[in-house]
Amino acid sequence: TIRPVRRSYYDPSSAPGKGVVWEWENDSGSWTPYDMDVGITIQRAYEKQHPWVDLSAIGFCYVIDFATMGQINRQTQRKRRVRRRLDMVYPLVSGTLPKSQSWPASPGAAAAPPVPTCACPQCLLVMSVKATVSVAGPGTATLQPRKPPPAPPATPKAPALAPGAKASDGMAMMRGSLKPLAAQGGRRQAASTPALSLASSTASPPGAGKASHPGLGTLNRSHLQRLAIAQSRVLIASGVPTVPVKNLTGSSPVNPALAGITGILMSAAGLPVCLTRPPKLVLHPPPVSKSEIQSIPGISHTCRKTTKKQAKKGKTPEEVLKKYLQKVRHPPDEDCTICMERLSAPSGYKGPQPAVKPDLVGKLVKCGHAFHLHCLVAMYNNGNKDGSLQCPTCKTIYGVKTGTQPPGKMEYHIIPHALPGHSDCKTIRIIYNIPPGVQGPEHPNPGKSFTARGFPRHCYLPDSEKGRKVLKLLLVAWDRRLIFAIGTSSTTGESDTVIWNEIHHKTEFGSNLTGHGYPDINYLDNVLAELAAQGITEESLVQEKD
Repeated sequence: TIRPVRRSYYDPSSAPGKGVVWEWENDSGSWTPYDMDVGITIQRAYEKQHPWVDLSAIGFCYVIDFATMGQINRQTQRKRRVRRRLDMVYPLVSGTLPKSQSWPASPGAAAAPPVPTCACPQCLLVMSVKATVSVAGPGTATLQPRKPPPAPPATPKAPALAPGAKASDGMAMMRGSLKPLAAQGGRRQAASTPALSLASSTASPPGAGKASHPGLGTLNRSHLQRLAIAQSRVLIASGVPTVPVKNLTGSSPVNPALAGITGILMSAAGLPVCLTRPPKLVLHPPPVSKSEIQSIPGISHTCRKTTKKQAKKGKTPEEVLKKYLQKVRHPPDEDCTICMERLSAPSGYKGPQPAVKPDLVGKLVKCGHAFHLHCLVAMYNNGNKDGSLQCPTCKTIYGVKTGTQPPGKMEYHIIPHALPGHSDCKTIRIIYNIPPGVQGPEHPNPGKSFTARGFPRHCYLPDSEKGRKVLKLLLVAWDRRLIFAIGTSSTTGESDTVIWNEIHHKTEFGSNLTGHGYPDINYLDNVLAELAAQGITEESLVQEKD
């Protein structure tokens, strides 16, 4: 299975940019950090001094109460403690972030370039452009390759620097701090590298009096924003790949300025760039009325429930194994992959002793893999004991495999909206709902309570021929209790909770930011392969009818 990966950049004004970490207290009393995007949402509401924040907008059924510093489950009303702590800034930077400040009202207002208060790449970028604007004098910003002009005479007001000219103290310090950035991007020849230069709109001698035309130094946030958006439209039309920049129109003056400056500098360096807003997470479709919901042709009912543990299909482990095994009189000279002892020697299993001789060897009839009978009986006793057996070597399934999914309800119907990549059909919506409860004898910790986070869970399939086939097989998987299990969440680290059981679902309706949405041309084939790995194929549909 091939899945996309990504890396994210976070705004300096966000929670990770400030080193703020939000955590919740788990059942063991230790603290678990929220996902980065959740922490950013909580911190944003905290900074705005909101009394609470509802996380349902980003797909979680929790409310964070800042007065009590608690997390409340909207369904179960269970409360947990949360806390806010300061950690290292992400990514690691030296110093503190610069204070927000306006650009100089005129080029003459800033005779000397400001000293950077931070050594991070973004701050160095801002300060270097401000320094270039302040020493270049008035004019209109144009983008052209740098040409080596004759060295100007030394004057208090230094115009644009030639490649070989000596820089002022401020510029020398700035260039020295920018050397690591140049090394990261690769070495370039200074004389031939296109750069940002400033030219007067009319022919005027260097060092002339203050012109009436505004320069780049007078551009405020709205001007930079309009410049970046206008440039983006041109580049999008020409087919240039887009680069998402967060908070392009936000309230902070830093982010739009960085967006505009980044676009100008990358274009000046001959690099294609197009600044766009990042796509939004779309978990749910537009509202649907009851009259618009339709049942699925060829599938009876619109709801399926599961009960508690299904009845055992075999009387004893030995009777179950008889159906799938052949005895081997002369064991091959190889290891038993369960106990790792030679098949010609007795079984190395040291647990409760089954009523089988430890030196007997059996071969599975379909795949032909051989094991100690002693080991196979012990493996069966430690499993679900549902009358099925799965080869530990090749995963071939014998019998009908069932799982340990707790009781719940599965709803399914058609809604009149199309998924991205499937505009030619409507959408099948599946709603899973499993309440919290107490673990049974087939679960990891019998008698202990388990949690059920994020229910009801909404999932989506295209209402196509293959989409309906997947739904029918998912119904078989639901009846066999294979879609969910009880274990430890890989997302939150919480134990004794309901988790997905290796059959992936699409929970994003209108986006694919997390990898659990559309478009995904391979999803239906991938989920059919995952169902087959659980022993659920088209033959299973015939077995269910029988």
